Amino acid sequence: MARIFVSCRIFPDEVARLERAGHEVEMYPGDMIPREELLRGVSSADVLICPLSTKVDGEVFSSAPHLKIVANLGVGVDNIDLGEARARKVLVLNTPGVLTETVADLAFALMLAVARRIVELDKRLRADGFPGWSFMPRYLGRDVWGTTLGIVGLGRIGGAIARRAKCFSMEVLYHSRTRKPDLEEELGCRYVGLDELLRESDFVVLCTPLTPETHHLIGERELSLMKDTAYLVNISRGPVVDEAALVRALREGRIAGAALDVFEREPEIHPGLPELDNVVLTPHIGSATTGTRRRMAALAVDGVLAALRGERPANLVEPDVWPGKL
Repeated sequence: MARIFVSCRIFPDEVARLERAGHEVEMYPGDMIPREELLRGVSSADVLICPLSTKVDGEVFSSAPHLKIVANLGVGVDNIDLGEARARKVLVLNTPGVLTETVADLAFALMLAVARRIVELDKRLRADGFPGWSFMPRYLGRDVWGTTLGIVGLGRIGGAIARRAKCFSMEVLYHSRTRKPDLEEELGCRYVGLDELLRESDFVVLCTPLTPETHHLIGERELSLMKDTAYLVNISRGPVVDEAALVRALREGRIAGAALDVFEREPEIHPGLPELDNVVLTPHIGSATTGTRRRMAALAVDGVLAALRGERPANLVEPDVWPGKL
């Protein structure tokens, strides 16, 4: 029997699956676990199941001498110190694949919302009532179809966004660590350098993981390369964008707008962002549909149960660290 600590609410049927397998489960009943509760919860745990808002660092590992598995409810694992996990022979699992299409949907929702000024006009209509029809209103938006989309990071999610873009008759540019000739052939994507992508794109969507190299990938210089009619969409990780530089560019009209699902210092939001009408903000909801979150929880539990049975989980972040048994 393993002791499993879950640091956020997950679906009860997934907790029941762990218990039916003979394991003891403790689940924190909220969403944002206080640090002291996390350290207490992991102190006797063999397994930690956690969302990306749970920072699993050296202090957590030091507080959890029995820990064998960390199962992250998300694809990115920048919230986990992988070096520390490797040194302590702790397996790290994630949930790849199951959230790709849902996050791609959100990217397009954000593009449409910011370009057509949907959030701004919803607020105005609720506050002031219907303004009357006008052929040349003050609230003209911009088209998404037929424009140029620049995707930074053409992985699973970036590829899904590119497929949707073809339905909107968009030209797709991309910049990625490695070229993707299969996607270039399938979708007609064109590989370009980051500067060229920023100069040519009407919409720039960030899909890159957070690494030391991508921290503040988009800053003052990069924003200055964008068209003043272009929009920045971030669905990756907040620190990929220098938010102070972004606020300045938005205030000065150097880009047309931005749509952000992630923030540099979550859960804090840069104070300049909420006051701007040309910004759409969502609270990190890329995978937040019932179906997708169920699939994420199920994949995490599948991986934990497999590892505890001595089977190699399919969702190991670093497959080469599999010890053969726990």
